[in-house]
Amino acid sequence: MDKDEEYQFIVIRSASDTSPTELAEKINEKFRKRKGQKEGEEDFYVQTFEQMMETFGNIIVILNSILVIIALISLVIAAVNIANTMYTAVLERTREIGVMKAIGSKNISIMSVFVMESGFLGLIGGILGVLLGYSIAKMGEFAARAAGLSMLRPYFPAWLTIGCLLFAFLIGAGSGLLPARQASKLKPVDALRYE
Repeated sequence: MDKDEEYQFIVIRSASDTSPTELAEKINEKFRKRKGQKEGEEDFYVQTFEQMMETFGNIIVILNSILVIIALISLVIAAVNIANTMYTAVLERTREIGVMKAIGSKNISIMSVFVMESGFLGLIGGILGVLLGYSIAKMGEFAARAAGLSMLRPYFPAWLTIGCLLFAFLIGAGSGLLPARQASKLKPVDALRYE
């Protein structure tokens, strides 16, 4: 290796009977001597594959934490929006609720109608979210493949997709509980008189 040549990085494969950690220490020592640098003042670093994977793992944990926070914020916003939509639906259908009550519908039946409706709103949002997530993951896979990282591939198990959709339905149904309860508590006479 010529002294004037500069390299961004060098990849070395150790023999199967050699410890990568010991080899990294030896390389560190030799580079330090060659460059005349003291320990801790190096302008280079030597990393084993295990250390690189540990660093990569730490980055993934941080990214996952950020994504979980963003997802929680999105979840709260979605729940509030569904509840708001259902309150509006209750107001718009007050006379309809009055008719249902007048012909003998029980509170639980009226409540079920609104809870199921809000659950389906959540499910529609879940389906759109899964499709969008799948599309973004596939674009990430194509970008990784173009960068020579073909081992990075998204994985979509059926249980995860079904779980996400079920979760979206439950969040929607939960968000509609209060508006549904309000609808079921309306008095038939007042509901029929509502303009």
